[in-house]
Amino acid sequence: MVEIRPYIGSLTMNQDNADHVPFTFDLTLDETRRRAEVVAALGPDWDPVAALRGEAEAYGLLYSGLDAEQQRTYDMLVAAGVLPGEGPGRAGTH
Repeated sequence: MVEIRPYIGSLTMNQDNADHVPFTFDLTLDETRRRAEVVAALGPDWDPVAALRGEAEAYGLLYSGLDAEQQRTYDMLVAAGVLPGEGPGRAGTH
């Protein structure tokens, strides 16, 4: 649900906003329609398990064949949390 408030002048943390009347738009039906259209566009042959398997294979290829310096850099980025490591927490494994 999106809440839109009218903007009048400068709003600050300490300003009294009592004169503003909040109103909302319920986007639930639009979101439901959008998701249905996405699934319809994927078609009946779409296999989410195969898509995830392909994602995991592509991720494995992305960081394969690194030389020693590249591997150290990769390990450093994984340890720092910049890149996801193997196992839980990586989108392709879910």
